[in-house]
This record gives sequence, C-alpha cells and structure tokens, in this order.
Amino acid sequence: MKRFHVHVAVTNLEQSVQFYSTFFNTAPIVKKEDYAKWMLDDPRINFAISTRGRKPGLDHLGIQVENSDDLKQISLRLKQAQQPTFEQEQTTCCYAKADKTWVHDPQGIAWESFYTTGNATTYGEDADLPDRQSACCAPMPESGSVTIDKKECCK
Repeated sequence: MKRFHVHVAVTNLEQSVQFYSTFFNTAPIVKKEDYAKWMLDDPRINFAISTRGRKPGLDHLGIQVENSDDLKQISLRLKQAQQPTFEQEQTTCCYAKADKTWVHDPQGIAWESFYTTGNATTYGEDADLPDRQSACCAPMPESGSVTIDKKECCK
C-alpha cells in the first residue's frame, strides 16, 4: 500500500506542530528541533513540516511505498511521463534512510517517490547547505534523467 506524502516548509516549528497536532488530533511521531512528521492512517498520509525550506509553504509532494519493487514501478512510470528524473540510492533525509526518485511536474512542483529503509540520527547529508532549493534535497528541474549515490547528493 502506498502513502501520500506532503512536506511543508514552516517559519515557526512549535506553532505549526501545535496547529497540525490539533488539526490531525494527534501528536507527531517524529519531532526534532527543525522537523516533525505525522504518519496518519485516515487519511493515509505522511505529513512532514520543517524549518529547512528556502521559503515557507509547500515544499514538495510525494508517494511513500512499502518496498523497492513498488519504487521501481513508480520510477519507470515517471520516466515514461517524459519529465527528467533524479534517483538517489540510500540517501539520508528527514531523519530517515531511503531510496528515492524525484521528478518535477510540468508546473515545476517537486514530487518525491521513496522507499524508507531505516531511521537516521541526522536530518540528512545536506544539513548545513546554505543554497539548498528545498527541505529535502529536491533537485532543480533540469533535462535528462540522472542516477546518483548518496555521496553526490547535497554536499
């Protein structure tokens, strides 16, 4: 089963945690000084907020899958959609290890498809990058498809 993912960049994490905890009627399952995440079953969504985005608002959307085969299927469909894709293997982001495929839709909205393989103690490899474009190392729209390993992402 897949889970819809939304990541919103916020200016005040505590205020936003309070708002979304009230809105969702539950506390986040992950809460750090710069990040919070709710894994809701109704609606089935992975909703994350952080203070790490370049500007407040929608940072990116995504689909979280439960196995690597599902990620491969989504990656193949994204390539067929004729938009450039960006693949990451065993990257660290949002206090988790994951394999990912990124794409930008025709309007420029970043979409992240990912399979989480474990937890991490740090936000990610891009933790102190001043010129990051998004909260989660989403690439800028470009032409062509690229596969990279975690050492090349968000240095």
